[in-house]
Amino acid sequence: MSEARAPLRRSRSDRVVGGVCGGLGEFFGIKPLWFRIAFVILGIPGGLPGIFPYVVLWLIVPEEGSE
Repeated sequence: MSEARAPLRRSRSDRVVGGVCGGLGEFFGIKPLWFRIAFVILGIPGGLPGIFPYVVLWLIVPEEGSE
């Protein structure tokens, strides 16, 4: 059948600012570098398209280890 996936959490070990990209990378099984690049590219045309989703995820996604 399908494999159960761990819930989305902000990473404590692979973090640069808030651990959002590290957590997304662990959740989707890809390198967090790709999410970091995506947020930077989205932030280039004025900042808001990249910064706003990052901050929202930072606020709503719980940190790894917190239950």
